[in-house]
Amino acid sequence: MSMPKTIEPLPKGRYWATPHASFPLDGPNGHDEVFPGAHCVSDGKWVIFYKDGEEVWACNAIYAAAHFDFAAVSSACASTAD
Repeated sequence: MSMPKTIEPLPKGRYWATPHASFPLDGPNGHDEVFPGAHCVSDGKWVIFYKDGEEVWACNAIYAAAHFDFAAVSSACASTAD
């Protein structure tokens, strides 16, 4: 029997987030707020997503790591309102 896959939380940093794959954008899961992509900031426990400098959604860092792809960005490139 194989071990279940362990998902590590998204590390502290600034990222560009995109959903893993296309999916119906229905229900209040927050993915539609991030689609097709958004800047985000992780403190290693919680991830806050931003569009046009406004917070649009947040989730825990493990959920984020499981459901989105991330590319690190420098703080100068991120359009967030910390």
